[in-house]
Amino acid sequence: MMNAFFVAGTDTEVGKTVVSKAILQALGAKGLKTIGYKPVAAGCEETAEGLRNSDALHLQEAATLDLKYDDVNPYALKVPASPHFAAKCDGVEIEQDVITSKLDEHKENSDIVLVEGAGGWRVPISDTDYLSSWVKKEQLPVVLVVGIKLGCLSHAILTAEAIRNDGLNVVGWVANRINPGTEHYAEIIALLEKQMGAPKLGEIPYIPRAKSRDLGKYIKLDSILAE
Repeated sequence: MMNAFFVAGTDTEVGKTVVSKAILQALGAKGLKTIGYKPVAAGCEETAEGLRNSDALHLQEAATLDLKYDDVNPYALKVPASPHFAAKCDGVEIEQDVITSKLDEHKENSDIVLVEGAGGWRVPISDTDYLSSWVKKEQLPVVLVVGIKLGCLSHAILTAEAIRNDGLNVVGWVANRINPGTEHYAEIIALLEKQMGAPKLGEIPYIPRAKSRDLGKYIKLDSILAE
């Protein structure tokens, strides 16, 4: 069984956190010790405890192991922008060794670490580097989140191709219905099932607020857990 995997999105705002939360809930229901890890998060808010990102807080809450916030999200950036620009604004350099060290620590202390990305696959973390290059270095299997909307077919197929061209394995994908008015939903899903070359792990319906919902019921993890 894999001990860590990376949740990537076809774009920003496609529901990576909703899907990550659903997967963590499904893993927890199987009695596994889980950690949700958001190495880099931009758009954090000032709180009495420091900068906090809502996505990272969802991962912290959905995991079965209790961690300090800084262990869930080592790079919390204030500006809601691409991580490379947000880091510049905060005077921070995102170092791969830092996020690798924390990942290794999480692997030792859990059964499975779910690592949630930021933005799309080629999101930059500096002027010369991408978060995907770190995922490639760590050889993390990838779960792809497809936000079902107009244009998602091209985004999904191209992203899966890019991940595989980086030498990584797309171990599954999840359809997240982010637009309830999207036409031809069934046809979109049918084509993705034929073209993605990986098992569909689930379909999450349009849910405006996912905080209190039982999302794990929408996810089937047998294919991932058998890896």
